[in-house]
Amino acid sequence: MAAYFAALLQPDVLLALLLGTVIGMAIGIMPGMGATMAISLMIPVTYKMGPVASLVMLASLYTTATFGGSFTAILLHTPGTSSNAATARDGYELTKQGHALEALGMTIQGSLFGGVFGGLALLFIAPQLAKLALHFSGPEYFFIAIFGLTIIGSLSGDEPIKGYATGVLGLAIGAVGMEQSTGYLRYTFGHLRLMNGFTMVPVLLGLFTVSQMLVQLERMNTPGAIEKGQVIDPNITFSGKFLMGPAEFLKNLPLMLRAGVLGVLIGILPGAGGDIGSWVGYNEAKRSTKDKTKFGHGEPLGVLGSETANNAVCGGAYIPLLTMGIPGSGASAVLMTGLIMHGLVPGASLFTEQADQTYPIILGYIAANILMAVIGLIVAKKVIMVARIPMNAILPIVIVLALVGSFSINRSMFDVGVTVCFGFIGYFMRKLGFPTAPVVLGIILGKMAERSLYSSIQMKKGATLIEFFMGRPLCWLFFILTIAAVFAPILMNILKKRVVNSNS
Repeated sequence: MAAYFAALLQPDVLLALLLGTVIGMAIGIMPGMGATMAISLMIPVTYKMGPVASLVMLASLYTTATFGGSFTAILLHTPGTSSNAATARDGYELTKQGHALEALGMTIQGSLFGGVFGGLALLFIAPQLAKLALHFSGPEYFFIAIFGLTIIGSLSGDEPIKGYATGVLGLAIGAVGMEQSTGYLRYTFGHLRLMNGFTMVPVLLGLFTVSQMLVQLERMNTPGAIEKGQVIDPNITFSGKFLMGPAEFLKNLPLMLRAGVLGVLIGILPGAGGDIGSWVGYNEAKRSTKDKTKFGHGEPLGVLGSETANNAVCGGAYIPLLTMGIPGSGASAVLMTGLIMHGLVPGASLFTEQADQTYPIILGYIAANILMAVIGLIVAKKVIMVARIPMNAILPIVIVLALVGSFSINRSMFDVGVTVCFGFIGYFMRKLGFPTAPVVLGIILGKMAERSLYSSIQMKKGATLIEFFMGRPLCWLFFILTIAAVFAPILMNILKKRVVNSNS
């Protein structure tokens, strides 16, 4: 363990940790941005960095963007991310009552507890689950890939059919280039630059960053839209207590523990995400309080419960991602691209052959949650200035960074063109209500399924492929999980509606 801490304390890793924390908070504070866009924007920056430093930065971005979104939720009633929607309910009411400082204090303490709790769960649960992955080979990874493709519906909100449709688009994009077993060129149309398929980073930057900026640009041209969520009430005050005292902390500790456990469990479930975790944590705070009349009218415990749970979700989402390569959210799907780009393949090898890189990343994730709380305490009263930055100043900077990042991967203008093209594709997808995250899953898992299927064909030795698959118990397990995942979107929507309605 001492060696893992030593790897974390390297100067380049510490710098990556600091930058990831600060940038993640800043992007999370800006309405309309979020963790997914933060990660996709910064992946090119990590391209030349070492695996530990780059993944520590990306992990920091994930958790701190979720935390940063709570500031605008409290002060502007504009959640920086969907995970902060429940926080806005009581947080903004506290702000209007002149108790914004107390709401921010609850956010910082809840986020710190939930983030560290989720990180510890990741540290202790993931290695045990990875032991199961030691028994995986081609057939098991084929069914894992199929299972991962079925959770696309869970990542698509209330319309899973649109998610599956964009997942098929991802499969088609991933099929471009040389076929893995025969070397046959597919869908290149004679273009040699497509022989190895599309480079993932330009695709990500187009789908997530450029498309989001195009949507924001359109909103700016709508009358009154620029001011929405940008103009701050000059009468906002910061009065009252800031942090819980020891006695109050011990009183609220059971609530934070329950919200942390629920957040980790929801994070492990593919497709549940921080928005559901936030409402479940809020509901747990309301359920465990005798006087429920204050909820929705400025109850600090509502902020504490939702922020503890949504930050614990981040740690829980890493568990299936690292052990089986199953991302539980759009942000973790983009994170998987970063893992693969730096040679870290999800599975048992992360905790055996590559343990010297994996454990420092996990420890860095925990350290990022502690560092974000420290920074939050320092800048709580000043951070609102970031939210005042008009979008017309942010848009050109972000788009230029995205285009420069896509060029820097291969120093190719072709990749810049790919980013622009996928930016417009992502823009029209967003306008039509189609999610962009399933495209990434389709590209990554489609290649994994193809490679594993080819491996399984080589292993079957005379048996039919179906007989070979059905003779392996773990294949049966993932087949059952796949069937269950088909119905998961329906169950998740029912759960979300019940939780939201119970707090209305």
